[in-house]
Amino acid sequence: TTSVAASRQTVESRPAPLWQRTYLDGICLALAGIVFWKTAASGYQIVLATEGVTSVSVDYTAFLAPLLLWVGAGLLTVRLGWLFLGHGRRVIEPLAAGLAGAVAPAVASSLSRQRHRVSAGIAFAALAIAFATSTALFNTTYEAQSRVDAELTNGADVTVTGSTSAAPGSILDKLKAIPGVVDAQAMQHRYAYVGTDLQDLYGIDPSTIGQATTMSNAFFQNGQAKATLAELARTPAGVLVSDETVNDFQLKQGDTLNLRMQDASGTYKVIPFVFAGVVREFPTAPRDSFIVANADYVAKMTGVATRETVLMRTQSDMAAVKSAAIRLVAGMPGTRVTDLGDAVHLIGSSLTAVDLNGLTTLELAFAVAMAAGSTGLVLALGLADRRRGFAILAVLGANARVLSAFIWAEALAVVIGGFVFGVATGWLVAQILVVVLQGVFDPPPEALAVPWPYLAGVVVSVVISTVLAISNALRETRVEPILRLRDMQ
Repeated sequence: TTSVAASRQTVESRPAPLWQRTYLDGICLALAGIVFWKTAASGYQIVLATEGVTSVSVDYTAFLAPLLLWVGAGLLTVRLGWLFLGHGRRVIEPLAAGLAGAVAPAVASSLSRQRHRVSAGIAFAALAIAFATSTALFNTTYEAQSRVDAELTNGADVTVTGSTSAAPGSILDKLKAIPGVVDAQAMQHRYAYVGTDLQDLYGIDPSTIGQATTMSNAFFQNGQAKATLAELARTPAGVLVSDETVNDFQLKQGDTLNLRMQDASGTYKVIPFVFAGVVREFPTAPRDSFIVANADYVAKMTGVATRETVLMRTQSDMAAVKSAAIRLVAGMPGTRVTDLGDAVHLIGSSLTAVDLNGLTTLELAFAVAMAAGSTGLVLALGLADRRRGFAILAVLGANARVLSAFIWAEALAVVIGGFVFGVATGWLVAQILVVVLQGVFDPPPEALAVPWPYLAGVVVSVVISTVLAISNALRETRVEPILRLRDMQ
């Protein structure tokens, strides 16, 4: 005769799948790391903007990193789920005690015996949730950076630009008094020769410029906006220049940089500045080389204190603020007022000019349906496959409460495991996509933008699909076991 224990050992002694024995999950994750490292180290950019001329250069092998990560994470989820359910019964049983009570050992044993199917279900749910998470994070970050790009191009929510003879800075107090204006700051826009190269020069007050416009860390080489502006403020003759200027003149911190600028008489004079840092982007600045300096020092050395640009941060309708500003500068010839809406239509040298709202909506809707459908389908198929086992348990005396403990335990394992691995995988995939497609963002984002309402919607949809699958399974527990067994013959 063959004992039950011997039969059970025979069933469980089947070899692990080939991919587990060859550690395909680890290979995929290692390859993803190598591809991502090579892409990041090479400085690959999907958008090339040499001398302001935009071209697209796509190396599709760069997209292997997120693909391999997604596949490897799915296989790793199966492996970890299988290991945890198979060797973690001591952990599972206490967790199941609050749900199953006295039958917790039986529930833990059931999950352990079903670990191949349950771990596959967890992985399937995790991949769907990872797709929803990564899509939402990347698209939301893209939309957020589109606004940053527009603000960078325009300068602020509303920007007033003029000339030295008709400088908007002369009516700064009136512009600040417009209803809906949070703050306004005046900025100089001059020109200076660096050697033989004529560059735009922006004279600012480093301590207050951030009150009217965003000072992103990505604007500066060291990635520290506050520290760079503070250093500029501490150095009256300080100047921030581009990487190109630093390389051309082999500048080091504290070096003297002589610039030629026009003074009040219109003649060019040499003005000494002190190199204080590297700037890569700045509101209203061109995409090539430019200079940022202290406005007070520029005014002192040139004898011209006028400020040709005013940046305005608003808290209400930008169009109304823009209209009010236009009325104020009506008597100043050559003065122009623009807002973010104008910048969005004018941006043409970046892929962020493409409006992806329609595609984003379609992607996110599909992601929700995929996450909810996969979780509900996995549970529905798994529970339907165990109808015979539940019927036998009922014949042996298990009541509806005991059967529901088995159903809820399996559902919670799939949903909780799917969310834990899915969100982690989705976050990593989104991070890699942002780095790989860094050229799409101008400037690159400092961090991922999290769409909390959308992610809450994903959670709700998954919970609803799970409850529906469980409700359908619970209805089966109320059918007479003899009838269920008869239907299965």
